[in-house]
Amino acid sequence: MDFSSLFQAFVFVSLLSFLVNHISKRKNSKNGANIGVPGPSGALPIIGHLHLLRGQAPVARILGAMADKHGPIYSLRIGQHQVMALSSWELVKDCFTTNDRALANRPSLAMGKYLAYDSASFALSPYGQYWREIRKFVDLHLLSTHKLTSLQYVLVSEVDSFINSLFYFPTHDHGDQVPLSECFEQFALNLTVRLIATKRFSASAYGEETSEACRFRNALKDASYLSGVFVWSDAISWLKCLDIGGHLSSMKRTFKEFDVVLTNWLEEHGRARSDDSSSTGERDIMDMMLSSTLLAEDGAMTMPGYSRDTIIKATALILILTGTQGISVTLTWIISLLLNNPSVLKTAQEELDSHVGKERWVQESDINYLKFLQAIVKETLRLYPPGPVTPREATEDCYVGGHHVPAGTRLIINTWKLQRDPRMWSDPLEFRPERFMTTNADMSYRDQYFEFIPFSSGRRSCPGMGLGLVVVQLVLARLVQGFDMKTKDDLPVDMREGLGIGLPKLTSLNLLLSPRLPSHLYECL
Repeated sequence: MDFSSLFQAFVFVSLLSFLVNHISKRKNSKNGANIGVPGPSGALPIIGHLHLLRGQAPVARILGAMADKHGPIYSLRIGQHQVMALSSWELVKDCFTTNDRALANRPSLAMGKYLAYDSASFALSPYGQYWREIRKFVDLHLLSTHKLTSLQYVLVSEVDSFINSLFYFPTHDHGDQVPLSECFEQFALNLTVRLIATKRFSASAYGEETSEACRFRNALKDASYLSGVFVWSDAISWLKCLDIGGHLSSMKRTFKEFDVVLTNWLEEHGRARSDDSSSTGERDIMDMMLSSTLLAEDGAMTMPGYSRDTIIKATALILILTGTQGISVTLTWIISLLLNNPSVLKTAQEELDSHVGKERWVQESDINYLKFLQAIVKETLRLYPPGPVTPREATEDCYVGGHHVPAGTRLIINTWKLQRDPRMWSDPLEFRPERFMTTNADMSYRDQYFEFIPFSSGRRSCPGMGLGLVVVQLVLARLVQGFDMKTKDDLPVDMREGLGIGLPKLTSLNLLLSPRLPSHLYECL
């Protein structure tokens, strides 16, 4: 298609979108379906407030700045969609308690369609029978405490290998600095892939990778980026055919890379089970799914809409994506905050020295006694939640904070802004872990404290929260206990956020490590 034809098509589709949107608005007005919540001025024809969301800042920060001007609830028009943005605990409580079912739906987005097996991945599936079945299956059979306990040896093995690799890291190849962000990502990827498919992409944080590993890692990076970009057709569905920016094509290519690898893994697991029919066949999460009667191979499955293989691959993919990004990004933010607050780092090391000592490695069983370390994790998740914004869509009319929310309205819950509310948090922009040992000591992840919901809340809260916390706390404890850390020339860490669905750090974290325990403890790992 030449430029002239492309321009004409754009104009035609834009006019059509404008007319349909105008008619829809008049119809809603007659039916009394207006939101009735004020919002920023300056909405443009067709695109609405989209131009206000442009720029290189994360959308959570942009929406947070709007909340400073317009309050904790305001409306936007994003293309053809009415959107309500929320950022106070009172409003969020309404969403996750009274209206939890009415607001349990996910908006239909390009990411779910083209990257997540047509929304078969439970995190992106619309609310309905399929989502209820797969979410129940994940909670009870894949991420339950019992199942994770049976795979705990994998966590211990990977953490040991990670710490050992840092001790022997060839810093002379990296200007005496350890690229810790990359090491975290490699560790998290090895851990999640091993839990799911008994695979390991490299022997260490800096080992050579197979072509399959390289292919999968590159696809993972692409997916992380694509999940955070704006796709025009998500706002104006009629623009899908134009694929402005080429993001849809990129998603399709990235999906193919994932699917080739996941299909190979699934076939390998199927062959292994056939060759050893006497085995229970539950070495990993993929085997657990193959063993489930809920995903019966004969087609008698209770889950509607997708084949068994699609469900398994979609579930494996979303666990790898969210697990790898959530663990690595959170660890990167924690260490960055500690380096910029050396007194906090020193206190954490003193706590470990006091409760564990320097003659053995800290174990998961020690974490319950490390209250300050737990507070560091909570405070980091308050400032940098793994899900900074949560999209929902109303499936029926409801009221939030006394405001009418018509069915079809999209909601954006700004957790990043919510957890920095000065009404609820003293010095909300400051890194102060001690707040979770004093004024906020009783606040936990699972209790109904809606001013602190880093893993969301309600029926669509993160099912991997328990595993993620165990991993992050143990790795952090080992790092703080085992190494003195500092930046080159003792410069402060750049804390700017990058673009992406999980609020990644804009610049990679590189630092100098020096062991603080006897060398034999590292060598025996």
